[in-house]
Amino acid sequence: MKDYVWVKMGRQKRIALIAHDNKKEDMIEWVQANREALSRHFLYGTGTTAKLIAETTGLPVKAYRSGPLGGDQQIGARIVEGRIDFMIFFWDPLEAQPHDPDVKALLRIGVLYDIPIANNRATADFLLSSSLMEEEYERKVINYSSNIMNRAVKFMDKEG
Repeated sequence: MKDYVWVKMGRQKRIALIAHDNKKEDMIEWVQANREALSRHFLYGTGTTAKLIAETTGLPVKAYRSGPLGGDQQIGARIVEGRIDFMIFFWDPLEAQPHDPDVKALLRIGVLYDIPIANNRATADFLLSSSLMEEEYERKVINYSSNIMNRAVKFMDKEG
């Protein structure tokens, strides 16, 4: 088995939009400012953020649970499944979050599966204005099945 696999993102990206309470207004302003560009993609979000974006912009946003109720984990699962390939997550670094382990797990999954992640407006602007937004793109992702199998074989060789 190969050590890596290539995962293709289509021309229409599947974008997760997530914002902590103190950043929801910033997210809504950013989405409104980028409404036309975002309208060409598929949008997903956690709880209240998804609802507010849909209501204020008229864009369709598939809503998952709120972050503290498992929404971060739902988005992370979709990343693992290859069903979300881009994340804009305006998180609040100055406010303690009761679901902080879930937030860290979501960010970790995003890095493991090599998806573009913006955690602030400037990075979101740079990503959205990239020429790659309108093209297909292949991400290089570690082949975790192969990696696990190789570790199991090495372990069995040591033990056996």
